[in-house]
Amino acid sequence: MKILILCTGNSCRSQMAQAFLQSFDKRLEVRSAGIHPAPEVHPLAVKVMKEAGLDISNHRPTKVDAYLNEAWDYVITVCGDANENCPVFTGKVKKRLHIGFEDPAKVTGSDAFVLSEFRRIRDEIKEGFTQFYQTEIK
Repeated sequence: MKILILCTGNSCRSQMAQAFLQSFDKRLEVRSAGIHPAPEVHPLAVKVMKEAGLDISNHRPTKVDAYLNEAWDYVITVCGDANENCPVFTGKVKKRLHIGFEDPAKVTGSDAFVLSEFRRIRDEIKEGFTQFYQTEIK
């Protein structure tokens, strides 16, 4: 089964979702991409995923165009802010879903607060994709 997870920058939410889904079932082919990919995966996303036992330090943001010519079983958008533009995937896809989350990269405040928000959103992503996996895939 092939699953593509899309967001704007492909630096936080989609990277975390990709890692969680892949950890649930190694048979899944999971990729993530963005419409405006960031230069790198956000360092705090790497940190909080490492705390959860998953290493995304080798992940790189990818432009959605790289996957347009492939067929996908699921394409899932994870943007959650009303000011964001959820990517529209124009490739071949059997089922489109939206599981939205706030963008931790946009959080401001003290270092401790920003880190706590990355952890909170990471946990929401894990919960959301656990539910997706159990209801749609398993």
